Amino acid sequence: MGGAVWGVWMLATKIGGALMLAMATLGFVASLACAADAPLSESQLVEIAIEANPAVKAARYNWDAALHSIKQTIAPDDPILNYSNTDSVSSPFGRPALHTFSLTESFQFPGKALHQRDEAERSAEIAHLMLAATVRDVRAATETGYFQLVLDQALIEVNAENVQNLDQVVRVTETAYSGSAVPQTDVISAEFNLAAARQLQRQYLTAVQNDQTALNLQLYRPVGEPLSVDRTLNLEALSYPLDALTDRAYAIRQEILEAALAERNANTALYLAKMEYLPDFTAEIGNDQYTLSSAGPQPNKFNYWVGSIGFNVPIFFWLHQNEDVVRAKASLAAARSNQDLIRIQTAAAVATLYRSAQYAYETAILYRDSLIPLARQNLRVALTAYQSGKIDFVTLSTVLQSEYAARVSYLQAANQFLAGEVSLEQAIGAPLHQ
Repeated sequence: MGGAVWGVWMLATKIGGALMLAMATLGFVASLACAADAPLSESQLVEIAIEANPAVKAARYNWDAALHSIKQTIAPDDPILNYSNTDSVSSPFGRPALHTFSLTESFQFPGKALHQRDEAERSAEIAHLMLAATVRDVRAATETGYFQLVLDQALIEVNAENVQNLDQVVRVTETAYSGSAVPQTDVISAEFNLAAARQLQRQYLTAVQNDQTALNLQLYRPVGEPLSVDRTLNLEALSYPLDALTDRAYAIRQEILEAALAERNANTALYLAKMEYLPDFTAEIGNDQYTLSSAGPQPNKFNYWVGSIGFNVPIFFWLHQNEDVVRAKASLAAARSNQDLIRIQTAAAVATLYRSAQYAYETAILYRDSLIPLARQNLRVALTAYQSGKIDFVTLSTVLQSEYAARVSYLQAANQFLAGEVSLEQAIGAPLHQ
């Protein structure tokens, strides 16, 4: 009896455990579904783009290839193994009078390989910086696509409210016309403006669809795949002074660092060009095996060892080595000038983009906090005044268009600020807010 109770209890325990596992699994799947349905933020979109974009993958492979080129610079040349079949009467492969075996190895003057390794290491660092620059540009393109989508969505909302206002104006003019208070042209003009606004809404909807396609392209997703993103428009002021941003660009901008490494490589290339006056060596060890005793240097001795060492003599230095040195000096001067040019171009770009972004931010805040509320208040007053016959339809239409223009101007200023901020991050080489 006790065994039966124990068996029933064990069965109930297994069933309960299975139910709990099933409930946990369903809860986990539900949480994944909720996470999948959650709108993607700007940072999440950037992470997906950096992970999936083929340009980033290609730059990462190029960096890996450059890393695997470093060890080759200090590896000696492959030795040459040679065999000679000498003084054969019948054929080149017949019985000879002498077999010769030799092993030849070439050596650079000591120190050359170290400089070549330094060049390869800097080239790998440049490839790494190119990867960072690619990530930076993909980030900027993704952010630009995201902000464009958010702004076009905001334009849809602004125009939708404008359609509602125009529909209200149509009803007001129809009421006034039915009471013979206004001419029929007011009604016709109001209906015309409403139809144009509704058509404009279709244009904005098309723009949003195109923005989604462009963003999917950056994320390396099918162009028609639905994309759920957070479409909240947030403006954050630039909190860093211009001088600090310029110094930061000097320190981290990839093109400046690449130019500095290129200058160091050019300087190393000059050292290597000067080292061409120094000799490179060739060492050889060989063994001669005579098949005829009379053919060897000593009678009745058939096996002899041979050793040799040689080096190149730069007797034509004015045609070869001198020209290499002059060319290396010119390349070094060009690398230094290129670095100076990139630095001053970076400083100018950072200053210009910073001022433009600051102005766009101030303009956007002015419209958002002051001009748009005033335009809305003016529209409410104008509707009341039109209904009481104090203003004509032209004045009402002008007020309505001013309210709509104020909201669109705010979005345009916000667009200029966000685009300027993204361009400023590209000019600096890293995100502003980290």
